[in-house]
Amino acid sequence: MDSRNSTVSSRTAAGERFRTEDSTGNGFSRAYERWGLRQLFQQMGDPQVSMRLWDGFSITPRQGESLATIKIHSRRTLAQLVLKGDVAFGDEFAAGNIEIDGDLVALLVELYGSRAQQRSFLARVVELLFRNRPRSNTLQGSRDHIHHHYDIGNAFYKLWLDHEMQYTCAYFPEPDMSLEAAQQAKMDHICRKLRLEPGDRVVEAGCGWGSLARHMALHYGAKVTAWNISHEQARYATERAKAEGYDDRVRYVEDDYRNISGEYDVFVSVGMLEHVGEQNYSALGSVVDTCLAADGRALIHTIGRNQPKLMNAWIEKRIFPGAYPPTLREMMGILEPNNFSVLDVENLRLHYARTLEHWLLRYDDASDEVVEMFDPAFARAWRLYLCGSIAAFLYGSLQLFQVLFARGRDNTVPWSRQHQYLS
Repeated sequence: MDSRNSTVSSRTAAGERFRTEDSTGNGFSRAYERWGLRQLFQQMGDPQVSMRLWDGFSITPRQGESLATIKIHSRRTLAQLVLKGDVAFGDEFAAGNIEIDGDLVALLVELYGSRAQQRSFLARVVELLFRNRPRSNTLQGSRDHIHHHYDIGNAFYKLWLDHEMQYTCAYFPEPDMSLEAAQQAKMDHICRKLRLEPGDRVVEAGCGWGSLARHMALHYGAKVTAWNISHEQARYATERAKAEGYDDRVRYVEDDYRNISGEYDVFVSVGMLEHVGEQNYSALGSVVDTCLAADGRALIHTIGRNQPKLMNAWIEKRIFPGAYPPTLREMMGILEPNNFSVLDVENLRLHYARTLEHWLLRYDDASDEVVEMFDPAFARAWRLYLCGSIAAFLYGSLQLFQVLFARGRDNTVPWSRQHQYLS
């Protein structure tokens, strides 16, 4: 056998065959390195991808074309991947110790599917040992978690968000719409669902950079109080309101949603529930119950799941500490104790995938500026986060729920949904 290009077949835990190759000119790699790579391949569920070690030893799919190649640059990186799973994959990718030849999104979609179908015993042990439970969202914990993600600088987000700085799912009535048009459509879609009228008193929990509050005031004549615990976002929104002369119609409050007080006709929260934590749903429900008028309307827009599951360990640890996307059943912990009636549920999963694709294109265009602002590891980490999020929505691991609700005794609710789609 020619040791310069040797091929053998091996069986995975599920009985499927994959192919291993060594083209180093020095024979097969050391036995434990080959074993480690095979274990990693099994942990990933025998995906339709190739894996290559630093010395040329590789595993490729037995049948069909490989979607991408994962190149592992050191023995230490291989050990980390086998032992620490998702956390190691993210950290090692960010550090440049893993490279991907091929489409990263396609690779991650494939990994979602292969891992769902097959989990080896070692993979299950690794997940139990290194899984990341969401950190507690106390008043101080929530502030710390939001600071970690949102207060890294407005200039960074300006590079790749739309001009209104909306960091939530857009709404694409037409799939080929621009990001700017789709984000405007999202705000109008929400306002129509809420039947917003001039003079309505609105409270927003978690307002980002203030775009929805601004839109409601300027285009619908509402009087808005918007709450946010991100210092950078609240400062940006307040300064813009003063500079553009609508600070008499919109007030931005840098404080926790749990401290909301007063009475309002409308409660709205877009992209905040992911940061609340299920242990605080009853507190959020009490806030809505206390502040909402008898004939008030409310809407929560959130990333969610079809089945309860912890956040990806790397994203929860490095990108979104304290994050937890709920199922619809879990969201009922906000509504049922307070006798709220669900009026409408819409799933915008594919809309978020499309939104993220727009963000990724803009992020890639600004990659040199991101590196200059931070460093190459930060730039790679955030690219992995965006690609992984696209993959999660395309595969269906994540959903995007808009839940419209009102008080259970409110007989002023509309008889149809036509108002949601008529300008």
